Amino acid sequence: MKTIKNTTISGKHNKPIVTDFVFKENNQKKPIVIFCHGYKGYKDWGSWNIMANEFANKNLFFVKFNFSHNGGTVKNTIDFPDLEAFANNNYSIEMDDLESVINFVINDNKFQNEIDKTNITLIGHSRGGGIVFLKASQNSKITKVVSWNGISDIEARFPKGEALEEWRTSGVGYIQNTRTKQQMPNKFQVYENFIANKEKLHIQTAVKKLKIPQLIIQGTDDTVVLPIEAKNMHKWNSKSELFFIENMNHALGNTQPWLKQKLPVDMNNVVTKTINFILN
Repeated sequence: MKTIKNTTISGKHNKPIVTDFVFKENNQKKPIVIFCHGYKGYKDWGSWNIMANEFANKNLFFVKFNFSHNGGTVKNTIDFPDLEAFANNNYSIEMDDLESVINFVINDNKFQNEIDKTNITLIGHSRGGGIVFLKASQNSKITKVVSWNGISDIEARFPKGEALEEWRTSGVGYIQNTRTKQQMPNKFQVYENFIANKEKLHIQTAVKKLKIPQLIIQGTDDTVVLPIEAKNMHKWNSKSELFFIENMNHALGNTQPWLKQKLPVDMNNVVTKTINFILN
């Protein structure tokens, strides 16, 4: 197994995209799998590193990365040392970051004997699930797409009425990270950026447009992204496959840090189902 950690990819937004590649170095062209973390997430969270090895063991070329403005840095890819970057993140930046990662993987000379450029799957967890469906609808290179407890509606996540006006007036709002105890800032620009790019960031439109295979995996006990969102995505495109995992929570059974050497039971079910979907 070859693991290349913390490669920096130059994106469009003046911050590096810190990226990992995990694969069997065997000169066989493998399907490419690119994983996107969610809000308040990062590439080394929970059991993501064990997960990466599971995909690579099935002869898949696995890529995971930190969005450029997720709050991590090159020196510290875990947690959120750069809250200013976090505050300036938005959905358009994440879409651009994912495009930069796709282009890097398929064009980098050192990977040419290891990748099948005609076989690219995107996987996203939570907010990342929305990002990958949007990207798959806009990038014809993508051949399959997978959502793990993924969002179906960006606009619904913004405050309404008086709360929205308070955010507009103050210019920044805060949400507590219950684990790190940080007050994580969200500048009003994220809402303004969404409104300016509303059509491009409309997940329902993207899902309806898709003609490639789609897998939607959802936990029945997810209280962050409710199961109705998965049902909606499946309803919007009947060609998609919807798979519920009973009693699975939003974190797919993970905690941070994850100290065991094997995947959580629910996470193992998610990975097994996803690998079978990719390979079949």
